[in-house]
Amino acid sequence: MQNPKLIVMLTYNDRTVPNAPEIFRACKDSNAEIWGFKEEGLEPENMKALFAEMKVCGKKTALEVVAYTEEECMAGAQLAAVCGCDILMGTMYSDAILELCRVHGMKYMPFVGDVTERPSVLRGTPEDMIAEANTYLERGADGIDLLGYRYVGDAPALNAAFVAGVDAPVVIAGSINSTKRLDEVRQSGAWAFTIGSAFFDGCFGADLRQAIDFVCDYMER
Repeated sequence: MQNPKLIVMLTYNDRTVPNAPEIFRACKDSNAEIWGFKEEGLEPENMKALFAEMKVCGKKTALEVVAYTEEECMAGAQLAAVCGCDILMGTMYSDAILELCRVHGMKYMPFVGDVTERPSVLRGTPEDMIAEANTYLERGADGIDLLGYRYVGDAPALNAAFVAGVDAPVVIAGSINSTKRLDEVRQSGAWAFTIGSAFFDGCFGADLRQAIDFVCDYMER
């Protein structure tokens, strides 16, 4: 089993931090290969420039869209396309968004479950979320963005059951803030996981570059 990949999110409380470009430049030589942020917090032209800089540095890029209406989800997807992202994460699934991703060469990994609020909260049963995910995959989605640790129930049990029941890449996103949760993510068999706020809260060390490398190294043990 391959160890889950870290996606560094330059975000805090589900919004892009205003100094994201400076933080990326300070940490671009860390071991993290995939970088991203949210659709809120920077002006679109600044987002486009930052994603372009990430790609010049050889990074894969992701925009996670925390939106719940069809109009807002499509606007976020269009922003990801303008920015030339590799992966669109989030949004509530839409065939139109899937088609947009196909046209622009982006992978599409939508949310599942009953997702509300910002920072987001996840409700629903594991069985329903697994069935929902498999429907989206049948339609052509490339994977799923699971807000596992935003779940109001038993998060580790959801993560493990979900990954076991979904034959596609799963990103466990949100509130991974301890080595205990890193262990649980690894045990789940997820393809990747995101960390944003926990880096800025110092949960893995005060120096952000060192904290990113700590998490990368920890998951390779």
